[in-house]
Formats: sequence, structure tokens, C-alpha cells
Amino acid sequence: MLPPLAAALLALAGPALAENRVLLSYEATPSHGFDLPKMADATYADRAAFAGKMLETIVPRIAEAVGVAPGALETEVTPGGYMLKTNASLQSESEIDDPLADRLAAALGYVFRQDSVLVSRFDDPKGKTFYVTVSFPKDTLDAKTAQSFFEKADATAKGLGGGYTAFGDDQIFLNVTDDAGKPYSGLTDKAFLEGLTKTAEAFAPNKPAISQSGQVNARFVGNDWEKSAKGEDYVKALGGAGAAAVTALDAIEADYAKEVETAAKQYGWK
Repeated sequence: MLPPLAAALLALAGPALAENRVLLSYEATPSHGFDLPKMADATYADRAAFAGKMLETIVPRIAEAVGVAPGALETEVTPGGYMLKTNASLQSESEIDDPLADRLAAALGYVFRQDSVLVSRFDDPKGKTFYVTVSFPKDTLDAKTAQSFFEKADATAKGLGGGYTAFGDDQIFLNVTDDAGKPYSGLTDKAFLEGLTKTAEAFAPNKPAISQSGQVNARFVGNDWEKSAKGEDYVKALGGAGAAAVTALDAIEADYAKEVETAAKQYGWK
């Protein structure tokens, strides 16, 4: 089962259009570059409110900076999990090719100071990343339920707590691999599916079920902030220091920094 947004878009598209649909997963709250000692305790509601504001004010400008028309980008604020923690994430979908998708991912990661942005194509028959969709009863999957399932999955099979994406009542787990094809989870695809199946069978009270599993084309576009404190990995992907896109993004990042400072005072992140 495809994510609702992706499924709806593919249903309206012909074969040539469908093959260009790409999904970018990321957060709007910064992972680096700001002194926010209380950010770790931020509520999901506060993070979601901030993400929603950034979706309106910053994301369209980032898209324009790398040549993606804001109107061609469809984005939702949804629960997303990383390393056993659920936060408000942004899921952006557009009909763009891989080089432009990677540029957009680098731009989003650069401005929002993210470790990485996940780029996925669920409709790619040549995809090498295994995914599993866990579907919950209608209108029962919220951030709290998603986090509970996330924790129980990792307790069932260590490695399932790496990350997930949620759309509607579907919680999607990807067994993402490194460049050598080794899963970051440490689990084979078979063990990955078995662990989630076992978790779903035992989970209560909102009884989920495994609705689909298969292959997806997925990769991370990221920056090693310990070695590249100024986002140099992202900058390189955007054409290097002094490139027009980087100059534009630096101006956007300055406005983003002001938004972070305002939110930090409003939500008590300092």
C-alpha cells in the first residue's frame, strides 16, 4: 500500500509521470547550529506547530532557490520516527528527477540543519530498499500510538527502532541500506518483516496489520556536522561555495534562524 498522498498522485498520473514522483522526508526543527538545551524535551504539538509554520514561510523559498516551483511540491506535516523518538516531520512530494531531488534534499538539509534528508521512490520496481507498511484502524494512528508501536517493535527486534514515516493510518518502516547494501538496522529483510509482523500481532488496543511489503528506491542525502560544521557536504551538492543557490539559501537560513529564536522563546526550548 502506497502512502495516501503518493497513491493519490500516482492514480492521477500516466506511466511517464508516475516514474518521476519522489518523496523527501525531513524535519524543520534544527539538529545542529543552535543552542537549544531544552529542545529534546519539546512536545510533539510544539514541533508540529513550528513545522507547519516553516512549511508556509520557508519551504517554498528553499524550493525556489534550487529551481523547484513551490506549486509543484506537495507537503504534509506527519509523525516521523528516528532512533526511537517520534517528532513532527515534513513529507514533500514532487515530480522531479533524481539530480534535482538530491539538490532539493541538500537545500532542505542545509537550511534546516539536518543530519540527512531521506529521498524515496515507492513506485520504483528496481528499488533495492525493503519496506513494510503497518496499517491501523481508521483514524487511530496518532503520534502517541506511532511512538508506542515504534518502541514495541524495537523491543521485539533490535534494529526496528531506526526510523519510520506515517501517512494517515499507515506507519511505514524502511530497511535502508548503506552504499555497500548493508542494512543500517542490522536485520535481513526477512527478519525485518518478521519483527514487525510479530509486533503487530501483539499490539493493542488499536490492532494494526501488515498491509504490504516490497521494494523502494531510498537513499539519504546528508552532512557530517562534526567534520563539516558549516554544512560543506550540502554546499558541495549545491554547486559549491558562492553558487547562486547557496547564496540564496544563506539568506533564507538567516530568516530561518530568526524563526528558530522566536520559537525557542515561545516554546521554552532554551
